[in-house]
Amino acid sequence: MNINLEQTIIRNLIVDEKFMRRALPFIKADYFEGVYQKLFREVASYVAKYNRLPTLESFKIEVDSSDNFTEEQYRHVVEILPEIFNDEQIDEEWLLETTEKWCQDRAVYNAIMESITIIDGKHKTLTKNALPDILTKALGVTFDTNIGHDYIENVGDRYEFYHAEEDKIRFDLDKFNTITKGGLPRKTLNVALAGTGVGKSLFMCHVAGSYLVQGYDVLYITMEMAEERIAERIDANLLNVPIDQLEHLSKDMLSRKVKDLVTKGNGRLIIKEYPTGAANANHFRSLLTELKLKKSFVPDAIFIDYLNICASSRMKGLGGAVNSYSYVKAIAEELRGLAVEFDVPIISATQTTRSGYGSSDPGLEDTSESFGLPATADLMFALVASEELDQMGQIMVKQLKNRYNDPSANKRFVLGIDRSKMRLYDVDDDQQTLVQDVPVFDNSETTERFKDFKL
Repeated sequence: MNINLEQTIIRNLIVDEKFMRRALPFIKADYFEGVYQKLFREVASYVAKYNRLPTLESFKIEVDSSDNFTEEQYRHVVEILPEIFNDEQIDEEWLLETTEKWCQDRAVYNAIMESITIIDGKHKTLTKNALPDILTKALGVTFDTNIGHDYIENVGDRYEFYHAEEDKIRFDLDKFNTITKGGLPRKTLNVALAGTGVGKSLFMCHVAGSYLVQGYDVLYITMEMAEERIAERIDANLLNVPIDQLEHLSKDMLSRKVKDLVTKGNGRLIIKEYPTGAANANHFRSLLTELKLKKSFVPDAIFIDYLNICASSRMKGLGGAVNSYSYVKAIAEELRGLAVEFDVPIISATQTTRSGYGSSDPGLEDTSESFGLPATADLMFALVASEELDQMGQIMVKQLKNRYNDPSANKRFVLGIDRSKMRLYDVDDDQQTLVQDVPVFDNSETTERFKDFKL
């Protein structure tokens, strides 16, 4: 009797429980054709209902009572059932690998056929905009056989994890490398909290520029400023030119300076602008797919300027039953999910509340609109400016939440800031003068003058 791969897969789904448990969750009915598709549906239905393998007798009764088969298909099923229930052993690893490859091939074939239908305008619901997502999902088919970490049995894996060097993207700022234990891990959401004009975009532009110089590919998504304004800030930072002097550079000089940067590293920077409040994680996902297809660009880090003016892909805009807590929390969860999906750190920012705007000692409670944001973020820190700090050319950083390290160590520290060149830099330890665990005002000259004053 002629046996094909589809029949082999069906047979082992029926007689090999270990293979069935590992493979069935990843196999779709539309991977099969004809009678095998209907047989697979019967197998999947039986396992879902009874959570065990069928016997020949029980399965024959299920087939007899089913009205899914034509008369010709029924005769074919009856003919091959004895062969299907043959429990002859087969190389399990070979079968699993072969089945996975077959599923991948069938998924791609189905995606191509569906794409042709869309291109011809014959699809009932989808348009050409859905093509990248359809093909990406088909190419991503795989058998994830990891069913969890066994605390006792996998102690060796944990040991290797503890001693493995995690893939992190380093800052060019020593203090940030210290508090993150060497840089930002992938699959994380990292958020700067600051008031208007304090330096959220300056911080993100500085870090984006430093990643570019290190040779990383960077995607900067802006919903607050034009693409050219973001590029202008990064130019000032990397070219060491005050931002108000950039317009005085000749075209040749600007081009030469940028080319000199390219020779230092192989990184690329793409800046994409969206209207305020109009883009969500699905738009960013489509952008990433399009950049990969059209420019072979896969970012190592994503900057989103900034989180609160994104939209949610799961909730409609504020109003009605949706409050700001749920809405902003949903945005944060979607962006963190995007970071995990594309294996990148996402760096974003959020505003302080009105009461936190002038505070010299902001906390998580000063997060604008939603406390759900710090609950989702992996790293969250405040950027604090004051007249005294401005006079010294410094900005203070206060750790608010840190999943990478103990946030009480280096809870506050200062960085040098050159606002004209949109640049941050490390300062010597003897300049860390305003970092005790008390508000900035209490370390000021005014407080010193009035320290003995009593009411």
